[in-house]
Amino acid sequence: MSSILTNNGAMVALQTLKATNSALTNVQAEISTGKSVANSKDNAAVWAISKVMESDVQGFTAIQDTLSLGESTVSVARQAAESITERLNAIKDNIVNAQTANVDRAKLQTAIDADIEQIRNIVSTAQFSGMNLIDGSTTTSSFLASLDRRADGTVGVSTIDVAGQNLSTGDYVATAVFGAATDGVTANSDAAAFNLDSGGGTGTIEIDAAATYAAGDKISLNIGGKTATYTVSEADVAATTPADLIAVGLKNAVDALGIADLSVDYDSGTPGTLAFTNDGGNDLTVSAQFKNAGAGGLSLLNTIDVTSDAGALAALNNIDSIVQTAIDASSAFGAVESRISTQADFVGKLNDSLKSGIGAMVDADMEEASARLQALQVQQQLGIQALSIANQSPQSLLSLFQ
Repeated sequence: MSSILTNNGAMVALQTLKATNSALTNVQAEISTGKSVANSKDNAAVWAISKVMESDVQGFTAIQDTLSLGESTVSVARQAAESITERLNAIKDNIVNAQTANVDRAKLQTAIDADIEQIRNIVSTAQFSGMNLIDGSTTTSSFLASLDRRADGTVGVSTIDVAGQNLSTGDYVATAVFGAATDGVTANSDAAAFNLDSGGGTGTIEIDAAATYAAGDKISLNIGGKTATYTVSEADVAATTPADLIAVGLKNAVDALGIADLSVDYDSGTPGTLAFTNDGGNDLTVSAQFKNAGAGGLSLLNTIDVTSDAGALAALNNIDSIVQTAIDASSAFGAVESRISTQADFVGKLNDSLKSGIGAMVDADMEEASARLQALQVQQQLGIQALSIANQSPQSLLSLFQ
C-alpha cells in the first residue's frame, strides 16, 4: 500500500543516515583527540580505570623527584665519609711514624691537627638541601620510594630509610669549669680574661673541682699571644681529684711556652688553682677557654697527642677503631645510595609501563580510524542518495490522479 502520509522508505533511509552521521562524528572525534575514550560518556569503566592510572603516573613522577633528591643527599654523605677515611689514613701514617723516638713528633702532631681540622670542615659542609647525614644531627631520614595500590583500592607507601652516621669530633661545647678564684670573671664562667701588669702583676685561675670532665676535653690559655693547651686524659677523669691533675698539666704547658719573667705556681692549698706572676717589663693579657669533647663518632680524635711516647702509643691503639667507624659509614651510605638508584630506575620503567597501559585502553587506533572514516563517508553518500530516492516515491502517486 502506498501512502502520502507515511513514507516507510524515507524513515528507514533517515535512520540509517543518522546512524552513519553519528558514527562519522565519533570517528572524527577519535582522529581529532587521538583517543577512543576521551571522556566518561565514551566508556565509563575504561575512563575511570585510566584516570586512576594517570593519577598513579603523576604520583610516580613525583617519587622520581624525591628519589633524585635522596640519591644526591646520600651521595654527598658517602663522598664526605670516603674523604674522611682518606684523611684518617693519613693521620694513621703519622701516628705510626711517631712510634719512633728519634722523629720530630711536634711536626707530626701539627700535621695530625691539620688533618683533624680538615675532617671537621668536611663534616660541617657535607650537607645537601639543608640535610647533613654525617654530623650527628640526623638519626634517620626517609625518602618516598613507591606507591602501593592494593586490590581493595587503598594506597600504601614504601620508603627507603637512611640512617645518619655521626662522624663529628664532638664540635666542642663550652662548659663552665672556671671557679670563683679566677680573676676578672664571675663564678662558674666557661671563659676567663684578665691582665697581668708588668713588674709583679698577679692573677689566678681555678679549675672547678665540681665540674664533670671527659677524655678529650681541652683547656687553652693564651698568654701574651702564645697558647698553651692541655687535653684531659682518661687517667685524669679516673682520678679522685681531676681538677688538680688538669691544673698541673696546664702549668707544665704554660712553662713550656718559655715566656720570660712569667711564673706559674700550683696552689696546693686551693685545689685546681694556678697563680700567675708577671715580673717582666710588659703587661700580659691572659685568656682561658674550656671546650668539651662532646660525643661525636670520631671524638677520640680529640685525644690524639703523639708528642710523647705514651700519647703516641695510645693514639696507635685508638686510630684503627676510628678509621673503621668512617669505613662503616662509607659502606652504609654506598649500599643505600645503590638501593635508591635501583629504585629510581625501576620507578622510571614502571611509569613507562603505566603510560603504555593507559594508551592501550584509551588511545585511538589511527589506522583503523582512517579506514572507518573513509567507509563511513561512502555510507553517508549512499544514505543521502537512498533518502533522496525515498523522498521522491510519493510523487509517483500524482500520475494516478491525472
